[in-house]
Formats: sequence, C-alpha cells, structure tokens
Amino acid sequence: MGHVLGDGRLRADAQRSRAALIDAARVVMGRRGIDAPLDEIASAAGVGNATLYRHFPTRRDLVAAVFAGQMARYGAAVERALEVPDPWQAVRDYLFEICALQAENRALADLVTSAEFSDETRPVAVAHLQTLLQRARAAGRLRPDFSLGDVALVLLANAGVVRSTGEQAPAATSRLVALLIDGLQVTAPPDTAPPDSRPPDPAGTAPARSGTAPAPSPPSEERTE
Repeated sequence: MGHVLGDGRLRADAQRSRAALIDAARVVMGRRGIDAPLDEIASAAGVGNATLYRHFPTRRDLVAAVFAGQMARYGAAVERALEVPDPWQAVRDYLFEICALQAENRALADLVTSAEFSDETRPVAVAHLQTLLQRARAAGRLRPDFSLGDVALVLLANAGVVRSTGEQAPAATSRLVALLIDGLQVTAPPDTAPPDSRPPDPAGTAPARSGTAPAPSPPSEERTE
C-alpha cells in the first residue's frame, strides 16, 4: 500500500515514521555531527534504512528537515547584536553567542560553517554581520583587517573545539572566544600583524572543513631577487 493519501497527505503511520526519523536525527546528529551514519539514525528511530530513504532521499533532505528552523537562530544573534549601542560590545556579544550556539549541538556547529547546507536566512544574516563589523571598525575598536572571512575562521576553529571536547564544549568555547577577542580589539598599531596575514575569502572557508578546498593561488605580487 502507498504511504500517501489521495490529497497528498501522508498516512498516519508514515507521519509517525517521519517524525521518529527527525527526532532521532536531531539527537544523533547533535551528538555526532551532520555526517552521522544514516543507519544509526534509522535504528534509533526504530525503522529500516529503506523507510529513511523513502522519506529523505538524500542527507541534505534530512538535514534540512531537522535543522532549517535552527539556522534562524544565527540570524537572530546578529540582529540582537545590531541593537547594542556600543559597536565593540556588539561584536563581542555576537561572537560569544554564535559560538555558544555551536557548542550546544555538533550538527549546528557543522552547519554554520557549511556551504552545502545553506538556507534562505543566511544572506540576510551575512549582510547584517557586515554592518556589525563595519560599525566596530569605523569606531576604531575592531582591528581594521577583520572581515567576514575571519568570522568564518573563528567558527571553523570553534567547530573543531566542539568536536574535540564533548561535554566540555561550552566551557572550552567560552575560553576560546575570550582568547580570540583579545586579539581583535584595537590596542596596538595595526602593523603588528604578520606581513603575510590576510583575511581569507569567505567562499573558500566552508570547503576547507571537508578537505575539498582548492589549492591556494600563488601571490599576485612578483618577487624580485
């Protein structure tokens, strides 16, 4: 028998299977990340692999069903930061909050640094983040070379911390962000940065997480002996 009624609705048993898969994926991926084995998710839901693939033909479909709503929390974080009057405090608050969100859930830690699992909230969040950083740079409180690509690096670094520290992730994340923020505030001349230290291309940071990033291009400046 089919699993879809004549008007396109799922049968009650199919609805229960789908809900069980989403609940199981939320738990398993939250513990093991978005690359968690699908057969483990199916087993936790009490269904077979065929049932999982019938509801979610690809991993992307499953991730979207489980976490799409959660991604909106990242956009809300930058919107709250924009309401903070002090530009430097706003950047601090944002970095602490967004990294704390990563520490709550390994899957979310992976998702926020993934280009593959983007959603419609991300472009708006990125535009607001650009405004947040520009305000702090213009106020002379944030080092002038700190960019969106550097935010991606912070999130990639914190995702690694979350994966490695397990239950200690919240405390480890807080410590990491506190140390990083010390290096972002303008307290010394900008030329103290290493000469070859340049912000990364934001588009290239997400593939780097999975090891699929393209080889770096050679410097455009010609060297002379």
